[in-house]
Order: sequence, then C-alpha cells, then structure tokens
Amino acid sequence: MISVIGLGTGASKIASLYSRLPQYNAYEMNSSISRNSKNKFALKSFNNPEEYENNIPNVSKFFKDLDHEVQFFVVGSSYSSNYSLGIIEQIKDKKIDLFYIKPDTELLAGIPRLVESATYGVLQEYARSGLLNSINLISNLNVESVLGNVPIKGYYETLNSAIQNSCHYIDYFERSEPEIGLITKPSEICRIKTYGMLDMETLEEKWFFNLDTYREICYYLCINEERLRTDGTLHKKYVKLLKNKPRNAFINISYAIYETESEQDFGFCVARTNAVQKNS
Repeated sequence: MISVIGLGTGASKIASLYSRLPQYNAYEMNSSISRNSKNKFALKSFNNPEEYENNIPNVSKFFKDLDHEVQFFVVGSSYSSNYSLGIIEQIKDKKIDLFYIKPDTELLAGIPRLVESATYGVLQEYARSGLLNSINLISNLNVESVLGNVPIKGYYETLNSAIQNSCHYIDYFERSEPEIGLITKPSEICRIKTYGMLDMETLEEKWFFNLDTYREICYYLCINEERLRTDGTLHKKYVKLLKNKPRNAFINISYAIYETESEQDFGFCVARTNAVQKNS
C-alpha cells in the first residue's frame, strides 16, 4: 500500500482521486475541513507565513497508520505549503516522494509569490540532501499545454485528473514486469524528477515540467495485446526512435514495453536530474 497526502485545498483534491483505488490510502489536510476524521485533518489558517511556521500541527496520531511509502502532494503558492517542512519532519522515517504542483508564477504577486519561491527552492534542497526520496516537479501550465484546450469550467478537475492518472500509471509500471526492456535503477543523486506523456508515433516527450538539464530518461510504452502478438516491426521501430534521441555520456536512456487491454497505445516518460531547478 501507498499513502497519499494532499496538503492544502488543491493538493487534497488530487489526493481524493486516489481514494477510489484499493492500492492507496488517501489523506486530506486543508482548512476547509470542519473536523478531523480518520483520513481528513483540519488545518488552521493564518495571515502570514510566519504564523504557519510557528503553529505546525502535531500529526503523529493522525498518521499513526501511515504506510512506509508516502506520496506527498503540495501546491507551491498555497498558504498551507508553509506547513510542509514541519509535517515532513514528523514523518521523516517514511520513504517520501513529494509532488510539487507549480502554478503560473507570472500571475502571482505579494505573499503567495514569496511563499512559492521559498517552498520551491527549499523542498528541492530537501530532496537533494536525501530527506526526501524524490521531488516530482509538475507545472500546471505544462499540463494544460499537454492536454490541449481545457475549458474554464472544470479546469482544475481536468488537470488534477491528468496528474493523478499519470502518477498512478508510473506507480504501476515500477511495480510490474514488462514484456521487454529494462528500466535502469535511478541514480542516488538524481532525486529531482518530472513526468510526461508520449506521442506513440514519434516518442516525442510532452513534459509536465521543463527541466533545465536532465541526466536520466525512462520511457514506459503501453501497447495493445494483439499488436504485441502480431506486429513484428514494433520493437525495431521503437528501438530505432530511442537510439535517435539526443544523448551523451551524461544522459542515460532506458525503456520498457507493457501490455494494455486498451485499443489505443499510450506511453509515459520520466526524467531525472541532480540539479536544482531555477524559479522560472
């Protein structure tokens, strides 16, 4: 089992999508919750970041049944993100993969912009130091670009669903045996990551965040069962496309092909780096 924590209103909505899946235990933490329950924790709201940092809630009882593997979602500009370091400190004995949802910073001003900038930098340093197993950077602007035209009504629901669906598939791949291929074990120092979707004709990456540099890329290809069984050209096609990817001595590329019952082939990619990303 994997425990999923959503800190703040936006992140809680992503966490809630996991509650319908039996592989996860979902926890929501935000100020809209009126009273604590088994999987929901009511957070207090304050007027400035310092008050949040001085009023870190004690979550030891709330997280008494927390699984060893934890996926922690936080939206960078959320005032609740000021709680993140204090809460992480209380569950640091767990294997924590943090998912940082980056908003459109050009439209941020005042305290939310300062909060986002500080949280973005500090959490990456937490990952580099090993206090987090990884930090996964996801830009709402990038996700919108990947999806295409997203209506205003249901805008965040659409983005949240795409983020949760992609993260869930990566979880599945990392715990399943492929038909062919082998995903390289991540380097210990490459703890800063992002996800993306693939164009299955060209293997063009559609990243959820534009990393400044990357050191490792993994490709997860899902192919319809019948095509896996009958199309003898598929493996040669994809290996050729992967060999044509830009690479050098500092970039490691790996891939794996999985079976899917879906008629439509699809794929995801994961990029890793050891370099802290700039706030741009």
